[in-house]
Amino acid sequence: MIGRSNFLAASKLASTAGRHSILKSISLQPFRRHASAAAAEEEAAAAKGSGKRSVDAPIVGYWSLFCASMVFGIIVWGGLTRLTESGLSIVEWAPITGAKLPTSDGEWESEFAKYKQFPEYQKVHIGITLDDFKRIYFMEWFHRNVGRLFGVVYLLPMAYFISKGMVTRAGKAKLAGLGFLLLGQGAMGWYMVSSGLEKELAERPDAVPRVSQYRLTSHLSLAYLLYAGLSLYGWNIIRANRLARNKIANPEALRTLLLKPTVASFRRKTAAATLLVGATCLSGAMVAGLDAGLIYNEFPNMGLGITPPLSELWDTFYARGNTSAMWRNLTENPSTVQLEHRALAMTTFFTLSALWWHGRSLPLPRAARATMHLMYSLAWLQVALGITTLVDFVPIANASAHQANSVLLLASALGLFHTLRPLRRIPL
Repeated sequence: MIGRSNFLAASKLASTAGRHSILKSISLQPFRRHASAAAAEEEAAAAKGSGKRSVDAPIVGYWSLFCASMVFGIIVWGGLTRLTESGLSIVEWAPITGAKLPTSDGEWESEFAKYKQFPEYQKVHIGITLDDFKRIYFMEWFHRNVGRLFGVVYLLPMAYFISKGMVTRAGKAKLAGLGFLLLGQGAMGWYMVSSGLEKELAERPDAVPRVSQYRLTSHLSLAYLLYAGLSLYGWNIIRANRLARNKIANPEALRTLLLKPTVASFRRKTAAATLLVGATCLSGAMVAGLDAGLIYNEFPNMGLGITPPLSELWDTFYARGNTSAMWRNLTENPSTVQLEHRALAMTTFFTLSALWWHGRSLPLPRAARATMHLMYSLAWLQVALGITTLVDFVPIANASAHQANSVLLLASALGLFHTLRPLRRIPL
């Protein structure tokens, strides 16, 4: 006979053994996975609360692309200012007070009187009326004021985004770098203009009152760098946020594809081609700075042959009496500079053609393939615009379209490179 106390002890032992048996039969993996996800969410929330971010906020990316579009407009308008010979109409640098457009007759007469003291009026625009002066003045005034507006559109939202914790630490460094580039662009703009206001240009019979081609090219270089930096920064943010929010289909398959050796090699070739596009654009700035597009208005020949005579391309005149300075022909001789631009342009076109032909046979992502086709189409358009601009003696509409399309061509090359970059892993 079993006693009550022994019966209860045996029942308790059997119950404990049964529970252990049941727990062993149940898989704990789903519970562990759920606990891990919950812990990751808590960690992400804690990071967000502490001001740490793994990616910049999406609005920062869209704002960056809007700023890039403003830079595009400024580049195009700046080219129009150059083509209409308006860039030297404002002879003072007044970042604050210069924002106001003259309104009264007295103010206009005062600005016109200042302009008459400088070489461009005395050699190029001599005898123009006040109404003519108002037109070229407005071109330069508008260009400067859009630059001022861009500074506000960039600096104020940047400060707001940073203060609200919407930018990562790496993003802050990039925004600061772009901000310094913006300030340098403004300073270089006035430095460029001042080169065309030097009194020596009026005293030398052979001198043409225009800005230094070196400073013009530097000014445009900074603009292109700013445009490229803003575009890449914006695209990267938008892509990272789409990846973090699982809005990219099959990210692991795309990541594997972008890491394939053939695609990685194509990406490196795209980067080299993009640099070549940029170099050609800056070569065009040298042509504009020297008015080199107003000679040899034919294609493909330059005079009686494909190139001018060597004696013209390598002229001792540009060495200024110093035989060791013959290299100045490369940057100061209009004939040589135009030939350089032709050679670079055709080299760039054939490089992009070869890149497009090679890319057609590769397993590229859909976005990369579409961007590649766009880039090649713009390359054809750029060549057509360049030739028509030259043979028609640089009409303003053609020349402006040629410069605008150069920015679009650079953007498409940058866009292709961006779509081929490996997908980063976004921490939860």
